[in-house]
Amino acid sequence: MSTKVGGSARQWLALAVLTLTVLILAVDGTVLALAVPALTADLAASATQILWIGDIYSFAIAGLLVTMGNVADRIGRKKLLLIGSLGFGLASVMAAFSTSPEMLIAARALLGFFGATLMPSTLAIVRNVFEVPAQRTRAIAIWSAGATAGAAIGPLVGGLLLEHFSWGSVFLINVPVVVLILATGIFLLPESYNPSRPRIDVLSSILSITTIVPVVYALKHLVGTGFDWTVPVTIIIGVASGWIFVRRQRRLTTPLIDLELFRIPAFAGAVGANGLSIFAFVGLLFFLSQYLQLVRGLSPLQAGLAELPSAVASAAVILIITASLRWFGLGRSIGIGLFIAALGLGFLAVAEGLPGLIWVIVALTVVGLGAGLAMTLSVDAVVSAAPKARAGAASSISETAYELGVAMGIAVLGSLHTALYRANLPSLEGVAEPAASAIHQSLATGSAVVGTSNPDLLTAAQHAFTAGMQVTSIIAAVLLALSAVIAWRVIPSERMLKRVPVDDVH
Repeated sequence: MSTKVGGSARQWLALAVLTLTVLILAVDGTVLALAVPALTADLAASATQILWIGDIYSFAIAGLLVTMGNVADRIGRKKLLLIGSLGFGLASVMAAFSTSPEMLIAARALLGFFGATLMPSTLAIVRNVFEVPAQRTRAIAIWSAGATAGAAIGPLVGGLLLEHFSWGSVFLINVPVVVLILATGIFLLPESYNPSRPRIDVLSSILSITTIVPVVYALKHLVGTGFDWTVPVTIIIGVASGWIFVRRQRRLTTPLIDLELFRIPAFAGAVGANGLSIFAFVGLLFFLSQYLQLVRGLSPLQAGLAELPSAVASAAVILIITASLRWFGLGRSIGIGLFIAALGLGFLAVAEGLPGLIWVIVALTVVGLGAGLAMTLSVDAVVSAAPKARAGAASSISETAYELGVAMGIAVLGSLHTALYRANLPSLEGVAEPAASAIHQSLATGSAVVGTSNPDLLTAAQHAFTAGMQVTSIIAAVLLALSAVIAWRVIPSERMLKRVPVDDVH
């Protein structure tokens, strides 16, 4: 049975612990983007290794979230969250003291593994602590604001650290936060789980991983390296695993993913819109910090300050979310948020080629406002549509869509940007090694090797990087507009939020 929080004050204190948990996950992703130029120079990482450092974290989370959501339902969400927090802290120490790109990739994979235990647990506990729909919407808005606050705090703290310490320090900031979560979570968080304690189907867990990872790898390899025999083989493995996985879920008494949930329009539409929007959003923003530092010449701290208005706007949606639901309803509010974010990304494509930073900051603020509104409400739609006993599993579906979108966004749009950057480079004939090789690898590598020795070559590379960013921004804007149409048409938009009980779909 679920242990309920005794009293409103303790409910909100528990929410504070849960919000702090997602905040460190957001910080971890944000500070990495800022640290890319520094760690590239220190570890001599190639462009491919940089992409793996960025996306292995989300690959691991996306592959394991469904399993961990079900584990949380079985053994207890509080227990899994505390275990995951401890592991996340230890993996952060390993990442901070990595001495090679391979070691950092391994540490990031461990961070993803333990991160997969945290996300569904936090959302499931929110679902069980806040049973009143209006309170739950407000709580999820605060939970989402924690993630966006992490995006705001990460660049500032990370930038300040990078001004004075090595890039490894950006991972060490997780450690005191983890200690605080463990010290307070033991006393404040209620334990909850699925009363039936469903058995975890190991084969389904393996199939969920072999469905996601091979397909993402194939797309990443195709765009970044080109077509070879590994592309069709890995796609076939992923598609075949997915087909077997779906058939198995339909036969199991307690499936790893309850496919019946997707018959609820609010649930299915929110999962689809959220995944597609994150794909577009994160895939672009992974390179934004590099653009601000390597093209615009900002320090890590200045780049963090430039990104701050976007994160603040995303967190500020908590002030307008109730009014938006009252005026437009759930589906239309999500669609409007996505469309606003699409407009912001379209404007960002123009601003990236303009002198000065003001228009880039304005564009990012518009993106943050729209994305914050859409993501908060889509998470609420997913969690509220699921039965309480399956809160962990349903939350894991939402987070899987989110993290798979992150992984695919970095892998596909990131690799596409790398390909566009290389296509826009001038001829490197006559350029001495290792400068030619470094510039071809990436702008970060080229900047570290070339420095001020060949300013014309570096300027040309910066123009090539910007041109790639502009095309990628337009693609991301189109994808967000498509997400807006999905949300507007599929997710119900009653003016008063209507929670659809899962039994109604049978």
